[in-house]
Amino acid sequence: MKKALKASSILVLLVTTILLQSPLSVKGESSERRFTITSTATYFNNDNESVWDLSGEDYAISLFMNNSWQSVSLIEHSLPLNSVRNDADGNLLGFLNLTQLNPGQNVNYTLMYDVVSRPRPLPSIKEEESQMLADINVTLKDEYCKKEGPWLTDNLKLMELASNLTGSEKRVLSIVANFVRWIADNIEYNSVEVPRYPNETYSERKGDCDDQAILLITLCRIVGIPAYLQVGAIHDIFNYGNDTYWQGHVTSVLKQIGWHGWAIVYIPPWGWLPVDLTYVLAIGGLSDPLNAIKGAAVTGQNVIQYMNFTHTDYVGNSRHLRDFIQNNNFYIYMMDEMKMNTDFSSAWELIKLMLRGTLIAAAIIAVSLAAIFVYKWKNSDRI
Repeated sequence: MKKALKASSILVLLVTTILLQSPLSVKGESSERRFTITSTATYFNNDNESVWDLSGEDYAISLFMNNSWQSVSLIEHSLPLNSVRNDADGNLLGFLNLTQLNPGQNVNYTLMYDVVSRPRPLPSIKEEESQMLADINVTLKDEYCKKEGPWLTDNLKLMELASNLTGSEKRVLSIVANFVRWIADNIEYNSVEVPRYPNETYSERKGDCDDQAILLITLCRIVGIPAYLQVGAIHDIFNYGNDTYWQGHVTSVLKQIGWHGWAIVYIPPWGWLPVDLTYVLAIGGLSDPLNAIKGAAVTGQNVIQYMNFTHTDYVGNSRHLRDFIQNNNFYIYMMDEMKMNTDFSSAWELIKLMLRGTLIAAAIIAVSLAAIFVYKWKNSDRI
C-alpha cells in the first residue's frame, strides 16, 4: 500500500541541547556578531513497499526569523526553492523542489544560512511596576490564550494549579513569577524522545526545556496571560555530538550548535518577554524567579531565534512522526554546524570566545529529540 508523509516544516536539526551559560558571556555585547549555519539532510526509504512523498507544497524548510535582534539569509540551497510563504504560526518557510522516494531510494539537500546577531537589551523589570491582568489587550487574549495545540487550558488539574498559584494576585509579573517558582521547585529536569503535554509534565513532575515551557505557557493562558513557545539555535564552540534516536531510524550530528526552547509571555507594561526555565542555572538559578527573564538564553547574541509555536500541536505531531518513521522503515541522517565568523586578530577576543565556550560546555544538558523533530516537521499528522 502506498504511504506518504506530508510534512510542512522539515528542516534543520533533530536533536536539541540546552546550553546554560553565565550572563557575562552573553550580555553587554556592543557590536554585531556573524554566524554561518549549515544543515545537511539525507532521507532513506528502506521499505520494500511504501512510497515516501517528499514533494510539493507539503515539504518545507524554515527560513528563521528576521527582526531587530537578528537578520538571517538563506545563501545556499542545493535544491531549488519552489515558493516561500508563512505557516499557521507565522513562520516563514521555503518549499524545496523534492520528489517522492520509492523503495530503496534516498535524497539529500544542504542549506547554508548567513546570520547577523545584534545586541539585545531587556528592559529593567520589577514586580511593583507590573501592570494588572485587566490591562492586557482583549485581542491578545483572544489570540494567545486559547485552548489549542498542546495548551490544555481546560485540564481540571492544571486549572486548579493555576488558580491556586494566582490566588488574589492581579499583577501579571507576580503571577508569572509564582508559576516559575512552582515549576522550579516541583519539576525535575528530564528528557525523553518525544515531548510531553503539560498535564503529563505536571503529573510526572518531570520535563525538559520545552516540556517546562509548555506547562508555563498553559498556566499563563488559563489565567488570561498571552504566551507561546519559541525555539532557537545556540552557538557553542565545544558542542559536538553524534547520536541515534527512534530505534536507530534517526542519526543527528551536531557541530558547535545546540537547540533550546523557552516561553514568550506578554507582561505589561513591557510587552512580550522571554521566560526561560532551564537556561538560567549559571546565574544562580530560579531562587529569584525573575532570573527566568533576566537570564533567558535568547538575550544572548549567540542564540538565534528559529521558530514560534502558537497554534499547532507539535507534541502530538512529534509522536505521530516517530511512529510513522519507525513503522515505514524510513531513515534520516542530519548534520548541523554553526560557526562564528570572528576576526581573531585580537588575542583577547579569542580568549573571551574560548572562555565563553568553556562556560557553555560545562553546563550542557541534553533534551528531547522530539522538540526539534517538530520544529522541522510541523503538521506531520497529515498523512
